[in-house]
Amino acid sequence: MTQRPPIASGVPETRPAFAPESHPLVERYLEHVRVEKRLAMRTVELYALDLQKLEANARQAGVALTEVHNTHMRRWVAQMHGAGRSGRGIALILSGWRGFYTWLGREGLVPANPVQDVRSPRVAKPLPKALSVDEAVQLASYQPADEDDAHLEARDQCITELLYGCGLRIGELVGLDMRASAQARGWVDMDAAEAHVLGKGSKRRSVPVGRQALQALHAWLALRGDWAGEGAAAEGSAGQALFISQRGARLTPQHIRLRLKRRSLKAGLATPVHPHMLRHSFASHVLQSSGDLRAVQELLGHANITTTQVYTRLDYQHLARVYDAAHPRATSAAVAARAAPLPATAVAPAAHAKATAKAKLNSKP
Repeated sequence: MTQRPPIASGVPETRPAFAPESHPLVERYLEHVRVEKRLAMRTVELYALDLQKLEANARQAGVALTEVHNTHMRRWVAQMHGAGRSGRGIALILSGWRGFYTWLGREGLVPANPVQDVRSPRVAKPLPKALSVDEAVQLASYQPADEDDAHLEARDQCITELLYGCGLRIGELVGLDMRASAQARGWVDMDAAEAHVLGKGSKRRSVPVGRQALQALHAWLALRGDWAGEGAAAEGSAGQALFISQRGARLTPQHIRLRLKRRSLKAGLATPVHPHMLRHSFASHVLQSSGDLRAVQELLGHANITTTQVYTRLDYQHLARVYDAAHPRATSAAVAARAAPLPATAVAPAAHAKATAKAKLNSKP
């Protein structure tokens, strides 16, 4: 059964305010996933929204939740698709419904799962957007000439270095504390050059921190104390946050997105950069250099290696462009099909181009 992955949340696990008119079975199920399955509050809230849609559809069709059939589900999928909802959005809703009816089946309240064999419309799965090596380095090393506050520059550069240098999710980044503790969701051990983070599904992992990221972290910590006043310390976890605002509060994901977008545009990048793009860039560049898919899976904290395999497609595109640029027998059709610009530094020497072409040819069936 495919379920919506848990979403890490930094807020206390309190009971969400579900709609008062929710069906008793829906409330029981939401309590089940919150207490027994220990899903994050944000995930439970998303399930609640999906089940509200299910209740509304059942009321409109004049059937009880326990009397919904496979034909109802297919009709509702067709209606959502016709209303313009994306295939991925429909798949997430079906995942929530499927989990609900699986639970009802275990409780002996329905004879069969009406969502069984119901699939969302197929959509082309886009490749993750990643920066080239040159673009990533350009962003990380950017030094704004007009930055009024050295604190902002030191903080933003440290954030960029950790996102790109460690492949962190934005939730993992904002959860970092100054030091390890029983309450800390994450921290950076500067002596060991490791970041310890709490990822999806409340799974912890450790990732190495590079030299440039450590230097940026030292520079930020030297200035952070100017913003960490008594008010922030009194707020508990906010006072321990590694990345804080000028008011001493823990940074939010939205704040980081805005700052990173601003930095990327000022650095001269053609496309505004978001935090997950740096995670994609980290994975793609490590895979290009090492070819070790299993290691990239561990670094990213993916539970399933199939999630990581998407980066092999990015890696192949990079190799194919190198081949097109360097091999004298590359066909014009292939070059036209892969017309994305290639950074000048990616045009390898002749020996490397020959090895690249050989690997590409050997990979063909």
